[in-house]
Amino acid sequence: MPTSPSRPTSPSRARHSDFDLFAVTAPGLESIAAGELKALGIKGRQETGGVGFEGTIERIYLANLWLRTVSRVIVRLGRFHASTFYELERRAKKIDWSDFLPASGSVEVRVTCRKSRLYHSDAVAERVLGAIARVAPHGVDLRIGAQPVGDESETENESRQLIVVRIVDDQCEISADSSGELLHRRGYRQEIAKAPLRETLAAAMILASGWQKEQPLLDPMCGSGTIPIEAALIGNGKAPGLERSFQFMTWPGFDPALWSETVASAKASVRENPLDIRAADRDAGAIAAASRNAERAGVTGNVRFATETVSGAFATLEDPADRTGGGWIITNPPYGVRVGETGDLRNLYATIGSVVREKKGWRLGILAADDSLARHVRVPLQSRFDTQNGGIPVRYLVSDKAEPGKRPRKREQATERSARLTGADRS
Repeated sequence: MPTSPSRPTSPSRARHSDFDLFAVTAPGLESIAAGELKALGIKGRQETGGVGFEGTIERIYLANLWLRTVSRVIVRLGRFHASTFYELERRAKKIDWSDFLPASGSVEVRVTCRKSRLYHSDAVAERVLGAIARVAPHGVDLRIGAQPVGDESETENESRQLIVVRIVDDQCEISADSSGELLHRRGYRQEIAKAPLRETLAAAMILASGWQKEQPLLDPMCGSGTIPIEAALIGNGKAPGLERSFQFMTWPGFDPALWSETVASAKASVRENPLDIRAADRDAGAIAAASRNAERAGVTGNVRFATETVSGAFATLEDPADRTGGGWIITNPPYGVRVGETGDLRNLYATIGSVVREKKGWRLGILAADDSLARHVRVPLQSRFDTQNGGIPVRYLVSDKAEPGKRPRKREQATERSARLTGADRS
């Protein structure tokens, strides 16, 4: 990519100018995001931490609007060698910043330095801010951004233009964020339960499982409803970004007509399909919050919520095999390392496994942090991806195609009865 790329400054030019783009994902979700891009007709390159691709401003709009497992979409403005501050300043001044700066608000520079002579991130940010200040509109606030911590970063709601600077082995890459708020913020989840699951991770679990909209789906520990709501959005073909705004709308080259066309096409593709999605939780407050979240997402008619224990939710499952090719239990159970869990969770995992073995036609997708707990499921599980949830390393495990039901052994029956008595469910 050229060090000082020519960037469009008008909507008409933006439609025909190519950008070097990168869809940022959580670790382990790169292949799923690449599959999403392929479904949009975009060929991507899997890289560590995301997927690279090229395209016009239309692809920036499409990626932000449609990608379910991506955290943000950035535009790579320049790549160059920088082992001295003089070299960094000289190169940074050649970037055409004006095409990515809002007329008002703030610009935040966030820097990461590794294995480089330029190792002081604040000093690097100051030089880049100096280059931006030469062309920034009057009144725009320029500031150094703090580095995010784990998976719990980006809690602020302020709209600002983020500039990302990465220096690794003296190679500098500078990018502009096109998304604004992280893309997991669809706008519907205004109420959360304990141990919330990001929408992007919930969508990745559904997409990686292979669930089809004709198949029934149950989350027996739904919390604030993220997994069933994301499944309903996928089942109806509703773009996750329809109800929100994006940072690219503040750029001088924003094309309102093209954006309106993109949104209109996405709305036209929504279908109210007959979905069999069920969600249960023993916490009535969580179910109430999940129901309101589903209403905000526009999927109230697609998800059946119930205040119920895990065992009670499983008791309602019927045989789906002949009608749909099988059903799915997709859930995020307690890990034993967060939200104050101190009890023995082995019975809960054993109960989940016994249902998969006993109920004909049902398969399991489970997010697990502890392999020893996952082994208590006692069904063959394959890992689809490894990632993090709330800073905790987790693995998404999926069962093989279910075989006709077998009666559990006496030991398994006793374990299941114990789980019912202790009520080892997720709240």
